[in-house]
Formats: sequence, C-alpha cells, structure tokens
Amino acid sequence: MILHRKIQKIKKRLLAIGAIVEEQVDLAVKSIVNRDSELAQKVIDGDVAIDLMEVDLEEECLKVLALHQPMAVDLRMIIAVLKINSDLERIGDLAVDATERAIALVDQAPIEFPFDIPAMSKAVQKMLKQCLDALVNLDLELATEVCASDNAVDAMHAEVYRKVEEAILQHPESIKQQLTCLSVSRYLERIADHTTNIAEDVIYLIKGNIVRHQEDIY
Repeated sequence: MILHRKIQKIKKRLLAIGAIVEEQVDLAVKSIVNRDSELAQKVIDGDVAIDLMEVDLEEECLKVLALHQPMAVDLRMIIAVLKINSDLERIGDLAVDATERAIALVDQAPIEFPFDIPAMSKAVQKMLKQCLDALVNLDLELATEVCASDNAVDAMHAEVYRKVEEAILQHPESIKQQLTCLSVSRYLERIADHTTNIAEDVIYLIKGNIVRHQEDIY
C-alpha cells in the first residue's frame, strides 16, 4: 500500500506540472499575438518553477525505483512518469523560446502574420490537453487521437514555411519579421511533437507496448 500511495502522489505531482505547462503555452501564444513583452517576461520567469518541479519529481521517481523495486504496471507507471516529466519540461522550454520571439517582434516593424497563429496554437493546445486527459483517465482512444493529430500540425508548419518563403521574396525588407514568424511556427510544431511523445507513453502505460515510430497504429 505504501508503494501505491507513493505512485499516486507522483502522478498528482506530474499532473500539477502539466497544468502549469498548459498555462505557460497559453500565455506564450497570447504574448505573441498581442506583441506583449510583459506577458512574455511572465512566461520566461515562470519557467524556473517548472525546472525545479521536474528535477524534484525525477528524484522522487528514482527513490521509488530504488527503495520499492516496483514491477509490472507500477514499474510502467514510474517509467512513463519519468519520460512524460521530461517532455513537459521541454514544452515549458519551448514556450519560453516562443515568447522570446514575441519580445523580438515588439522591436520590429509591424507586419501581418503569414499564418493563423491562433488556429495553429489551438490545435497544439488541444493536443496538450488531450494527452494529459488521456493520462488521467488512462484513455487509449484519446491518446491514439493525439498521435494522429500530429500530422495535421506538421502540415500546418509546412504550409507556414511555404508562405514565409513567398513573403520574403515579395517583401525582402521584412525578412527579420518573417523569420521570427517561422520560428514561432517551428516552436509550436515541436510542442506538438512532445505532446505526441506523451501520448505514446500513455499508450505504453496502458498496453505495455512501445509504439514510438509506429505510425500505422494511428
């Protein structure tokens, strides 16, 4: 029973990190759309807490592995938490990277974004929420849906690349702003990749199968 309580505590701590990361991504997008440097700085400042929580949770998982030597489902849970914890921390880092682009935009001449940032961010944020919901409910169908959604985000990023390339050719004086926009798209696409990793870990937790690189399951 001691092991069960510790695992439940670890799971709650992971979900707490997930909630903070969700908020960070939301604020990052708002800072970019609104060119809000103060909001961007809030995201940057908030990353320290995520880093500390990530390290603390990893240490707790390692203690459980060393002291209790969990097996079967319990072992899969600890392994999944360790991997998801790392992905959440990376998503937090990418949110910071994106907000730094927002700060850069403040000092650049205003341009019309070559792509719909809210639409792309909405798709990415939906994936993040769904992968965490799949973890809470051990929902195999939802986790699989998240994995499948990554293709749509990849397609959006490819379209952004094409549009930015066209915009640079038509308006070479805006190259800095256009490249900044491309960076934002790239960071959102990478966040989607990490949410896919989390969904794959949920599938592993439920089924015991490693599905990484097996796109045919989607």
